[in-house]
Amino acid sequence: MHPLVAALKGELIVSCQAYPGEPMRDPRTMAQVAAAVQEGGAVAVRAQGLEDIRQVKEAVDVPVIGIWKDGAEGVFITPTLDHCLAVIEAGADILALDGTRRPRPDHRSFAETVAGVRESGFEGPIMADCDSVDSALEAAAAGAEIVGTTLSGYTDARAKVEGPDLALLNELAEKLPEASVLVAEGRVHTPAQAAACADAGAFAVVVGTAITHPTTITTWFRDAVRG
Repeated sequence: MHPLVAALKGELIVSCQAYPGEPMRDPRTMAQVAAAVQEGGAVAVRAQGLEDIRQVKEAVDVPVIGIWKDGAEGVFITPTLDHCLAVIEAGADILALDGTRRPRPDHRSFAETVAGVRESGFEGPIMADCDSVDSALEAAAAGAEIVGTTLSGYTDARAKVEGPDLALLNELAEKLPEASVLVAEGRVHTPAQAAACADAGAFAVVVGTAITHPTTITTWFRDAVRG
């Protein structure tokens, strides 16, 4: 097991992202957020966009999981081999990309993309953002050291559930090969849900919105107050 992967066992990863047009959509702000969550005990951070990755990398001493969102439909999380290579060049310690079975903009399969990344000389871990048991198992077979449930409920592969997809976690905990580890990501909004993910077999848990997206958190409290 890669040392960067081993260090994630039983720990919290925090995703530090803001959406285009939002007040916090600035790489400097995301770098400060990343430093803050490291202070709180995050053992890795997930950063989106090339400049965010560069600045977050300078701000923290923990591994940076890098992605590049390009577009808003279909495969848009680090969607092509060129995007992968750019994320690596920006300084990501761990490369994350869409791990679903959907067609990619450059017409490469996930396995072909991973092969291209390895041919480039990148030796760090690769994380596959998956949406189903089948996509997760295929990503693991293709060489993804980390398999995340990131896209469960965001494609046609599985229905979206409230909170994390614990059923998917339970099934993957039994079926995923030992060469890959299982990371829970997606709609983990409370400490209790994070604990449930760990109980379901997650090697590590990613939390994003509930920690780093004040706009959404504010709407939760606003709606509660208004009844």
